[in-house]
Amino acid sequence: MRSEGLVRGTPTDSSQIQLVTITPQLLTTNNATTLAATVPQALLSYKPEPYRVGPGDTLYITVWDHPELTSPAGSQQQTAANGRLVRSDGTMFYPYVGAVKVAGMTIEQVRDAISTKIAKYVERPQVDVGVVGYNSQHVLLQGAFKKTDPQPITTVPLTLGQALGTASVNADEANMSDLILTRDGQDYHLDLTALSNGHSIAQSIYLKPGDRLMLPYNDTQEIYVLGEVLRPRAVTFRSASDISLTQVLGRAGGLNPVTSDGKEVYVIRGANNLENTPAKVFQLDARSPSAFALGDQFRVKPGDVVFVGAAGVTRWNRVLSQLLPSASILSSAANANYSATH
Repeated sequence: MRSEGLVRGTPTDSSQIQLVTITPQLLTTNNATTLAATVPQALLSYKPEPYRVGPGDTLYITVWDHPELTSPAGSQQQTAANGRLVRSDGTMFYPYVGAVKVAGMTIEQVRDAISTKIAKYVERPQVDVGVVGYNSQHVLLQGAFKKTDPQPITTVPLTLGQALGTASVNADEANMSDLILTRDGQDYHLDLTALSNGHSIAQSIYLKPGDRLMLPYNDTQEIYVLGEVLRPRAVTFRSASDISLTQVLGRAGGLNPVTSDGKEVYVIRGANNLENTPAKVFQLDARSPSAFALGDQFRVKPGDVVFVGAAGVTRWNRVLSQLLPSASILSSAANANYSATH
């Protein structure tokens, strides 16, 4: 990987640009680090706590050898009919004991509390507690899922992989590269394509109560192809799979055989956020016999601007100051359009 500045005197500051040559070494490094970069450590390190009872839950309490306490509605009734609802104030009514504050307790703590209070009326009570209705804690889902019903948090920890499997991703419409997991007011952006590419890491990410999964639609995602191609255009795609540089060039008709003397291809990334982060410009020498093999392994992202130059990098440095503002406008417009429609 190498970085080069621009020619002095151009309107674009060299600190705004990082020029990177696309090589087999770069692709190997990117492939090795993509998964680690995709999943923030804060998500990987989270371990679910024991389930805590909350308002709306229904508990089934068994007092052995005392069916009148265990099944007051009759043993012929369904289990839920004999359940104890946790009310909005966090309390639950139980015979002889009255109202018991159970919200925030673990199952074991509820069992101990009931055992202690009912011991005044039942000699050496043997109490068991189970949850028959999980209604207090959920994970919310929005976007390109086939099922967006809230998924309950239960005594069995819920993983990201299980939640996605239950919700069923709409592969034809989803932007798989940008699942947004919102937790405690912070957004985590995950690339589902990388997570599902032969890895089971989604099964290692545990969800917690109040998490929100937002899977954006892919209908406004575009990549812009400019310069010496047969059909300069905005390339749109509605696919669950990512798209390669070679595929993008193919959709633009390929390189213009007459005008693309240098046949150098550039991918501009991050032009819409120059104030905070230098834009990366990936360079592919299309004259190399292995160029399109490399291009087929290089993954472009929505908002990228692909430019095919007519000459070498010396001329490119001179015109980049003119092209970069255009790339910034295109990327910013795409982001604004995407935000406005979701």
